[in-house]
Parts: sequence; structure tokens; C-alpha cells
Amino acid sequence: MSPSTRDNLRSLASALRRSGDPGSRSHPLAALVLVTASMALLVGIAAVARSAALSGVHPLEVVFFRNFFCVVWMLPLLAHRGWSLLRTSQPRLYGYRVAVSFVSMLTYFQALALLPIAEVTAISFLAPLFGTLFAIFLLGEHVGVQRWTALLVGFLGAMIMLRPTGSVFGYGQIAALVSAMTMGLIGPLVKQLTAADDADRIVFITNLVLTPISLVPALFVWTWPPLEVWPLLVLLGLFAVLGHMTLVRGFAVTDASLAMTFNFSRLPFSVLVGYLVFGELIDGWTWVGAIAIFAAAAFVTHRETKLARLAAARGRKQEPPATAAPLTLRD
Repeated sequence: MSPSTRDNLRSLASALRRSGDPGSRSHPLAALVLVTASMALLVGIAAVARSAALSGVHPLEVVFFRNFFCVVWMLPLLAHRGWSLLRTSQPRLYGYRVAVSFVSMLTYFQALALLPIAEVTAISFLAPLFGTLFAIFLLGEHVGVQRWTALLVGFLGAMIMLRPTGSVFGYGQIAALVSAMTMGLIGPLVKQLTAADDADRIVFITNLVLTPISLVPALFVWTWPPLEVWPLLVLLGLFAVLGHMTLVRGFAVTDASLAMTFNFSRLPFSVLVGYLVFGELIDGWTWVGAIAIFAAAAFVTHRETKLARLAAARGRKQEPPATAAPLTLRD
């Protein structure tokens, strides 16, 4: 092994080890490893959740058990770190994150109970486009021709994939669309949380708060799951812990544009698992629509990252001289 290869491996190992710490870092190879691993684990969540739903467990109960067993799996971490794991200076951001995640989970698991995993995954690629729409209409951001063109391409991709005038468009597709809309808000919230909190704290606090919240609607449809389904529900919590820990770490060590590129690995994983486990196939038009949506989303995310860098560079040029009082930036 050459010295340069050893140095690269040491750099990767160091980046992976420190990826859970708060603050901004940049290591594209570590991001590739973390986000791709996260995509495989998130497909595992989808497969287990769909199996539980097909076994008769209501999606509202699946949401609760996902959060509950996620917390159970993280209890050793709480024992190791103590109550410091719960301390944060960003309670408002966590409130937003929990509210949006709750809606996203409810609709996501509803969609998985009705649609093939790959189709739900493909629809989820609309999330960055919805995030851009929120910025336009809720924040009043100016949008040029390029961004509108990307949004139009994404919309056409969705129409190709969903075919709303045909018989395939129904409640499952609507639930998947709502889930994608809320996912469009989760990414920026998580990125803000990583500025001050480490990845383990973000995942633990989010799931701890979500557990009692998700129990309330589950009680209205409650039936105890069959005995043979319980191992699946325990596995669901494990996949959720590992998937979201790696995802938050991926956000911490990469730009959003790179994370968006690596996100596409979730579709091939979904197609493979859907075929091997459930015998599901998706048609060619779904692939065409998914690729169009992904291309538009990747362009929008890359452009937003580039604009943010330019704005940051202009801000540095306009900073006061060293004798002036330092500026303090807060979320």
C-alpha cells in the first residue's frame, strides 16, 4: 500500500470518527460512505415497515414502535453520556423538527402500506423541489429562470411517474407527496441543528419527543401486533437509529449538493429490496420520472449551495477590521 493511500485511509477514518461532532467540516469521501450507508439503512426501514403493515399492523402503530424502539436502542448511549445527551440550546428548532418529522413519518408509512417501496422512494426525490417552493412562497425569495426551469422539469417528472389522470393515482400517492413535502423542510432543519449539537443528541432528542406524540394517534387504532411481527418492530428501531445517525453525520461533513447526489443511491437499493423481498417491480416510466425529478433536485440543491458560498464570501469581504468587536452568529 502506497503512502498516499495510507494517508487517504487515515484521513477518511479520522473524518468518520469526528463526523458526529458539532460544527462544519468538509470531507466528500466520508460523506459518500455515510450517506450511502444511510440510504441502505433507510431502505431497510421501508422494507420492515411495509412487512409490518402487510402483516396487519396499522401504520400509526408502526410510527409509534419505530420511535419507541429507536429510543430503547439508544438507552446505552444515555447511560454512557448521562443527562448531557438531553441538553440543547436549540429547543425551538427541535420543536420544528419534531412537528415536521411527525407528519412526514405518518404519511410515509401510510404510503408504504399501499405502494411498492421503490415508488415511494422515487416520489420522495421531490423533497428538495418542495423545499425551494417553500422558500419562494413563504420566505419571498427571488427566483430566476434557471430555478423555475428546474422546478418545471421536476413537476413534469412527477407527472410522468404519478400519471394523475390514470387509475394508479390514489391515496398512497397523495400520502407519498405529503411526505416529500415535509421532507423538504427536514434537511435544512437538521443542517442547522448540527451547528451546535452532535449527531447522537439530535437523533435521541428527536425520537424521545416523538415517542409520546406518536402514541396518541396510535391508541385510537390500537391492536397488539402478532407475536411474529415483534422482531420486525425491534429491527425497525435499530435501522432507524443507525440510518439517521449516519445521515446526520453525512449532513455534517458535506455540502447539501453532494448529499443530494448520494441520495439517489436509495432508489436502486429500493428496487433491489422490493424485488427480492416483495417481488415488486416498477415500470420504465417510473424510472424516467424519478431520474427527471432527481436531476432537477440535484440542480436546485447545487445552485443553492453555490449561491450560499458566494454570499458567505461577500460577507467575509465586508467584515469589519480586526480591531472591531467580533460578530456573533446565531441560528
